[in-house]
Amino acid sequence: MILAAGRGERMRPLSDSTPKPLLAAGGKPLLAWQIDAFARAGFRRIVVNVAHLSEQFVAAFGDGAAFGVKILWSFEPEPLEAGGGIATALPLLPEGLALIVSGDIHTAFDYASLRSRAEAMAACRSAPRVHLVMVDNPVYHPAGDFALSNGRIVMEGAARKTFANIGVYDTTLFRDAPRVTRLRLLPYFQRWIAAGIVSGEYFEGRWANVGTPRDLAALDRALGNCASDRPA
Repeated sequence: MILAAGRGERMRPLSDSTPKPLLAAGGKPLLAWQIDAFARAGFRRIVVNVAHLSEQFVAAFGDGAAFGVKILWSFEPEPLEAGGGIATALPLLPEGLALIVSGDIHTAFDYASLRSRAEAMAACRSAPRVHLVMVDNPVYHPAGDFALSNGRIVMEGAARKTFANIGVYDTTLFRDAPRVTRLRLLPYFQRWIAAGIVSGEYFEGRWANVGTPRDLAALDRALGNCASDRPA
């Protein structure tokens, strides 16, 4: 699943007329980079949640056939935050494990590397039910989100890193969550971490959260100047 329903307030005025995930960097929309990365990793059935200017997404990507994937659209009457978006899209997701990422990040992380992780999680009932990818803290978020200790995500006890908005989730964890309701993920993360069911890994490669026009311009320059460093 790709989370793409946010209004992109920090990206205004660009996002007033174009949804943030449809803004272009390196010659194509941010969402297209993510869909291509999913396809390369062998993920061909993709759920995308949309709200703000949702008709533009469908016009640009349709059913995904042109990209070699099948896109299922989850329409929201208003942006429901990440947790609400996942819960509302649950009928379109498998009962079990799903890779879920944000539509406004750009990264060299190889999503295919999470396949073996998901298989291990599915094979063992005592395995963690959530797996998060963590990155170094960007300058705008120096305090980080969670700590990573011996392959587990913890609230304290180690240097905190930033959640990369890339994760594998057991979708049954959202089974009792209300649909079409604004829900933040943080309270869920806090409960899951306290229960000891969240594992994690550190990625030190290229990653960017594209939140502002300045971020978008910087990514566009980087992709233009470093074509060989684009995700393969």
